[in-house]
Amino acid sequence: MIAVLGNLSRDLLQGEPPKTGGGPFHAARALARLGADCQIYVRCADEDRPVLVPPLEAFGLPVVSITGRSTATFAMSYEGDRRTMRVDAIGDVWHANDLPAIPSGIEWLQVAALARSDFPEESLAGLARNHRLLYDGQGLVRPATTGPLEPDDQFDRRLLRHITVLKLSDEEAGVIGDPEALGVPEVLLTYGSRGSTIIANGRAEEISADPVAADPTGAGDMFGAAYLVGRAAGASPGEAARRATEVVHAILADL
Repeated sequence: MIAVLGNLSRDLLQGEPPKTGGGPFHAARALARLGADCQIYVRCADEDRPVLVPPLEAFGLPVVSITGRSTATFAMSYEGDRRTMRVDAIGDVWHANDLPAIPSGIEWLQVAALARSDFPEESLAGLARNHRLLYDGQGLVRPATTGPLEPDDQFDRRLLRHITVLKLSDEEAGVIGDPEALGVPEVLLTYGSRGSTIIANGRAEEISADPVAADPTGAGDMFGAAYLVGRAAGASPGEAARRATEVVHAILADL
C-alpha cells in the first residue's frame, strides 16, 4: 500500500475553465488505472473543496480532505513538453504538528510538493520516521512567491537526508545541478516524451518513451505514483520505471 500527500491546485489554462490540479490529483489518475491499494491526503482552501475535491474523488480512491486556508493557483501554457507558468497563489504549509496520521503499514509515501514552502524539513523528518519518501523536485526549486515562476536552487539541503526517491524534471535538474551529487538513493530524472533516466545503486539506466500528442500536465506525478506501485510490489528501480512509463503513455493516449 502507498499513500500520496499534497496540496490540490487550481490550474488555469488559456481558453479553458479552471481545473483541479496538483500532484495528488494527477497521481490518482495512475493509481486508479493500476487499481492500486492506496490512500490520498489532500489540502486546499475550505471554500474551494466543493469544486476541487469531487474530481479527485471521482477516481474511486480513498481520499482524506484536510481543512485548509489557501489554494495553490497556477496559470499555465505549453509549447510541446515545455511549460510556462505564473504562480497566482501559494498553497498551505504542512507543518510537522498538523500532519495527518498515516498508517505505519504504508511503506511508501509520495510527497507531492508544489512549492518550497509546502513541506518544511521538520515535516519531512516526521514523515520519514515510518515511511520511505518519494519527493517531487518542485519542492526544491520553486520559491514560495507569486508571479512568473522563476526556479532557483536556494532550498534547505537538510531535506535531502529524508528522501529515498527524488523525482526531477530535466528543467529542475538544470537548476539544481548534478543529480548524482545530491546523495539521494534513487533519482528519477524525467524528460517528458523523451523518457527518463533512473539513477540507483550506483548506476544510471535510460528508459525510453513513445511520444503522445496530449496535454502532458501531471505526467511526472503519474510517473512517480506508478513507480512507487512497482517498487512497493518488489520491482527494481528500472523495472518500476519501465512499467510507470507504460502507464503514463496509456493514460495520455486515452485523452
